[in-house]
Amino acid sequence: MARKDLLDLASLDRSEIDHLLEQAVPFKEVFTRSVKKVPALKGKSVLMLFYEPSTRTHSSFEVAAKRLSADVTNFDVAHSSVVKGESVRETVETLQAMRTDYIVVRHGRSGLPAMIASQTKASVVNAGDGAHAHPTQGLLDAFTLKEVFPEPEGRRVLIVGDILHSRVARSTSKVLKKLGVEVAYLGPGSLLPRTCPLGIPRFTDYEEAMRWKPDVVYLLRVQMERQEAQFFPSLREYHRVYGMTHERLKRIEDAGIWLMHPGPVNRGVELCDQAMDYSRSLINTQVENGIAVRMAVLYWLKPREG
Repeated sequence: MARKDLLDLASLDRSEIDHLLEQAVPFKEVFTRSVKKVPALKGKSVLMLFYEPSTRTHSSFEVAAKRLSADVTNFDVAHSSVVKGESVRETVETLQAMRTDYIVVRHGRSGLPAMIASQTKASVVNAGDGAHAHPTQGLLDAFTLKEVFPEPEGRRVLIVGDILHSRVARSTSKVLKKLGVEVAYLGPGSLLPRTCPLGIPRFTDYEEAMRWKPDVVYLLRVQMERQEAQFFPSLREYHRVYGMTHERLKRIEDAGIWLMHPGPVNRGVELCDQAMDYSRSLINTQVENGIAVRMAVLYWLKPREG
């Protein structure tokens, strides 16, 4: 049964996750057609409400909506009444008067998409709120993993980097655990959460983490904009200790390990240049799969009538 909103992944059960991942398969097949559109949401309207900068997520949602034949409106925060002091609630009330069917929200404050969802009949999709959640990223990561490992249960994914500030790490960990995938974290002690409620092991040493024998190494972007203090000596030092250096890339290639990253990539920090051409890199596949998964999400959600 369809839901009105997608705000996080903790509230989804396994059957709902499986349904969305299965639904994304035929939507991805649409990309191979000469006409890359279906009329599934013809006559519906999607509002893009992004209070934070975004390239991949914003464009992915926009392409997904258009391939479903929906009308898309981009709300330009920089040139709106928000800069004059208008509250989020006032903005939503104004936009609701336009009878939009879907609102895709990104905001730096955790929980704000849920607040918007409670005030509108439109279906709200959380496109990232603070360090809380990024549900469609988690789903596209799961979809990508299932393409490589159709039966993912028991596989191991090592998530490396700034776990503390990462909504991607939280959402991807939740969905992978629900699929029976083992997850571990690697990073500086200052960037790891003190407790992991999902029982996820934590490593601060790269060699120790590799002895855990992951099937996938998932590197996170170092989010300097969310760090209010210095969590490690320098970006150069971070790359040396935790980044995918040329030497480490050779080792994971020899071990047959797959590579993932949510983007955008900080070259020379999380990844060396050679990693972008690595034969088992899934980074570009994640971008493509993001469109298919977001098509599935929009098609699944059901705005309230009236």
